[in-house]
Amino acid sequence: MTKMRIEHDSLGEVAVPEDAYYGVQTHRALDNFHISGIPLSHYPRMINALAYIKMAAAEANASLGLLDEDKCRAICRACEDILDGKLHDQFVVDVIQGGAGTSANMNANEVICNRALELLGHARGEYQHLHPLNHVNMSQSTNDVYPSALNIALIMDIRELVDAMEYLRKAFRRKGEEFADVIKMGRTQLQDAVPMTLGQEFSAWAVTIGEDIQRMDEAQALVHEINMGATAIGTGLNCHPDYARTVTEKLVQLTTLQLVSSPDLVEATQDTGAYVQLSGVLKRAAVKLSKICNDLRLLSSGPRCGVNEINLPPMQPGSSIMPGKVNPVIPEVVNQVAFTVVGHDMTVTMACEAGQLELNVMEPVIGYSLFQSMNMLRRACLTLADKCVLGITANRERCREMVEHSIGLVTALNPYIGYEKSAEIAKEAMKTGGSVYEIVLEKGYLSREELDDILKPENMVKPRYVHRP
Repeated sequence: MTKMRIEHDSLGEVAVPEDAYYGVQTHRALDNFHISGIPLSHYPRMINALAYIKMAAAEANASLGLLDEDKCRAICRACEDILDGKLHDQFVVDVIQGGAGTSANMNANEVICNRALELLGHARGEYQHLHPLNHVNMSQSTNDVYPSALNIALIMDIRELVDAMEYLRKAFRRKGEEFADVIKMGRTQLQDAVPMTLGQEFSAWAVTIGEDIQRMDEAQALVHEINMGATAIGTGLNCHPDYARTVTEKLVQLTTLQLVSSPDLVEATQDTGAYVQLSGVLKRAAVKLSKICNDLRLLSSGPRCGVNEINLPPMQPGSSIMPGKVNPVIPEVVNQVAFTVVGHDMTVTMACEAGQLELNVMEPVIGYSLFQSMNMLRRACLTLADKCVLGITANRERCREMVEHSIGLVTALNPYIGYEKSAEIAKEAMKTGGSVYEIVLEKGYLSREELDDILKPENMVKPRYVHRP
């Protein structure tokens, strides 16, 4: 039988496991929220962010003469244990919870308090010596602690995601350089358009990922604004006039992040616009990454009956019934990540819209959705780079063959023989199966020397001055 200790709150007494660092309110949340099955411990950066905030709050309160120095030191040492990776298994509440994150805040208060009590020489639960609310939560409310911790954790996750996106961008750029001399047919609406190089195609994907990295940096800047000192609704009730400034300074020192206090704490406590912006950028990156994966699947389709311009590295057998079949499994899984991110964006949108009056109580599901999107996107970028992009090879002969037999070559003739004659040649080539080159010569529209120069694929992949007759 597990030994229990009795704790109480405003609703009554509850038996808590004797060896648990969490307390009564965390235990109630364990009973109430069997939702996602994912405990707060699944997100160590959120736990560390809560520890940073509790440490900064203790130091701020002590410097303002509100908290005894011995209690402050014990709280800070307990927070340091958490930052060292200890006690994370004690953060047991479900990440999706009612109460605007109160259960997560209380989980942190109780774990830190009970560890601090041990450090002071007392037993867990002896709150007459150090109290989770009176001391660990001094000058705070869930309504400034939870969103500020969420912002700190998000900043750390954003940085890691950006690193993964940069790694993928470099992988595409490297392939762009490798394929710079591979002539192929560009397509619009899945129809032949005009020639380009395979290098241009891959380099364009590198550029588009680079643009999303810039948007991520912009979104990250918004998340640096926190509302510590707001307490319940932004008025700062129950905290020292200098507390908001002091606790923010302490947080900057502890985290080395360029955090800033919101100029209007009432507005900051109810506004979740930064999360809408961040989620939108994540969706943008996911949508564009999914489009790139669609292209990779198309370009590698075949091997005999598809486009077959590139080869994706074979990762695993593709069928339980068709021997030798190899599927584009890496682009496929990235597509599915993108669909998930788009769904999370809708969740964030609805949750942010659901805020009422001075608070948005839906922040737990906002945080969960953002963490999931960023973690999945980060893994998807690394997986796509390492297990797909860096191993791609070009089918050079196949690419050039399709250029030389494409009707799209007539586009290059427009400046020389006009649109109507070019269209006439295209129709005849389609009807007879003949080549554009031979038909132009037969009709005497241009000389062989002129045609060789105009239809040279290398001359059609960049701007070129044309002297019109």
